[in-house]
Amino acid sequence: MSKVAFIFPGQGAQKAGMGKDFYENSKTAAEVIDRASELLGLDMKALCFEENDLLDQTEYTQAALVTVCMAMEKVLRERGGLAPPDVTAGLSWVNIVRLLQQEE
Repeated sequence: MSKVAFIFPGQGAQKAGMGKDFYENSKTAAEVIDRASELLGLDMKALCFEENDLLDQTEYTQAALVTVCMAMEKVLRERGGLAPPDVTAGLSWVNIVRLLQQEE
């Protein structure tokens, strides 16, 4: 029997445009990113999708990475029919995604 593992990136992996394709092609991803914008009081689409100086500042980088990873993870599970992963790992604050997965 095969196992499923998700490994999430940490600070330094951020790049303008990250998550944009998921946002544009998945209602689920769009909902996650839009909800994060509401909760954080940040325009996550501008932060993640457009060139800007904020994306390399830790307080914004972490919010962006967690949001995009959550959106991507939900889409992959939804489209791939994957059960929750057997093992997860992450670098830096993106470990929060692991904890949030456990809440579902």
